[in-house]
Amino acid sequence: MSEIDLPQAYPPADLPFGGRSGYFVVKRVIDVVFASVLMLLLLPLFLIIAVAIKVDGPGPVIFAQPRLGGRRVAKGGTRDWVVETFTMFKFRTMESGADPSLHREYMTAYLTGDQDRLASLRPGRKAHESFRPSADSRVTRVGGVLRKLSLDELPQLWNVLRGDMSLVGPRPPMAYEVEHYEGAAMRRLASLPGMTGWAQVRGRCSIGFEEMVRLDLEYLEIRSALFDLKILLLTIPVVLLRKGAD
Repeated sequence: MSEIDLPQAYPPADLPFGGRSGYFVVKRVIDVVFASVLMLLLLPLFLIIAVAIKVDGPGPVIFAQPRLGGRRVAKGGTRDWVVETFTMFKFRTMESGADPSLHREYMTAYLTGDQDRLASLRPGRKAHESFRPSADSRVTRVGGVLRKLSLDELPQLWNVLRGDMSLVGPRPPMAYEVEHYEGAAMRRLASLPGMTGWAQVRGRCSIGFEEMVRLDLEYLEIRSALFDLKILLLTIPVVLLRKGAD
């Protein structure tokens, strides 16, 4: 990971969510134990998905993408949060070399609250449905299934083992997303990014950006080992019932 300077970014002193040191130790133990066990148990599924992706079309099995996340570091006898880049891994769900401009257009509309543009990207969207663009031609047949079942996120267990991410925390944005952050939104980076989070179990892609920020900040205010475990348990029915997913 590498520390970066961001436009509109607060210095570490302005990312105030600290938390007790004991919590972060317990959180790391939970991350390592759960991620290790899950990777071993899911290894056959990983192999099946890898074969399906290769059979479906040319390109790599794993998609690697730069993301931003917080890291708690020692500075001057205290621990502060800094924003760093890291490589996040997913199973590839799009055609190899797919143009990312549609996602950037969608995220710009989502982050700025451009409802007209969001409506044009997903015509006929109903309440509690995902904001994501519908009928994305870049998504492969296998990729569509992986997305609906959230199986494309499983390689992030490796990110958790590496310490880039946690099982629970705010989802990690891309750099061009953070360019649109204002005010409290930047404070959601005062945490290791997570595979799942409070905002994900409360609505995933069906909630607006301001609501997502509110839920992420609520998590940072009250986070504890028990709250993390609660979110992990709530993630199971959310994934199985595909709430807020495409």
